[in-house]
Amino acid sequence: YNTAHSSENKIHDDAVARRFGFTGGLVPGVDVYAYMMHLPVERWGRAFLERGTARCRFTTPVYDGAMAEVAGREEESRDGDAISIEVTSGGKSCATGSARLPVDAAAPPSLERYPPAKPPAMENRPAASPEALPVGGILGSIPFEANAEMTSGYLRDVRETDGLYAREGLVHPGTVLRMGNFALLKNVLLGPWIHVGSVVQNFSAARVGETLIARPRVAANYERKGHLFVELDVLVLGEETRPVAQVLHTAIYRPRQLNQ
Repeated sequence: YNTAHSSENKIHDDAVARRFGFTGGLVPGVDVYAYMMHLPVERWGRAFLERGTARCRFTTPVYDGAMAEVAGREEESRDGDAISIEVTSGGKSCATGSARLPVDAAAPPSLERYPPAKPPAMENRPAASPEALPVGGILGSIPFEANAEMTSGYLRDVRETDGLYAREGLVHPGTVLRMGNFALLKNVLLGPWIHVGSVVQNFSAARVGETLIARPRVAANYERKGHLFVELDVLVLGEETRPVAQVLHTAIYRPRQLNQ
């Protein structure tokens, strides 16, 4: 299900997506990641949300109304349990990744590396560019209220069947990853853009009713095959100072098609 039909990112709009060579609007990568996370949460429960790690890479679109199948298998790991995960749809591999539950919890990074900053007003956002997204730059901190209505609706939208979230009042990891999207689109003005992958380190479970905050830094900005990429290093916090997750979020912020 495409949760982003009305998004500012028109890559999720059918007509715009077709101009980029797709057959329709793309299901957001963060929601494909949400599908993938059913397996590690089913396997490890709340422990995964509190100390697990995950990687995802999106290669082929998942389309609205299509059937997506998520499959996992055991993977060798020197530290804890691990599984590899693949999403297929329409006979094609659409996303690959992995999840791991280490024996010991990782120490969260220092908050000093992610100082709070005020984002620009939405109408004053600078156009996304290497100058607006400088390597090492601190972007504006983005709050998001994970209220009960939103979180329950999200479980429905991503077809989540695990009762853990409703039973324990927890926020789905897809919502946590979406904080990386917010960190980008609320700091710079974008045309159609594409989330291509993320690496996630969990530190604590996000709770329904709290305000999550994304504190982003620009980790990289580069050109590859005509596309302009940005990598954001985002620390997601709950209750102002409690680390929830660290996300390395990679996106094509200017596809080469816009230069044609």
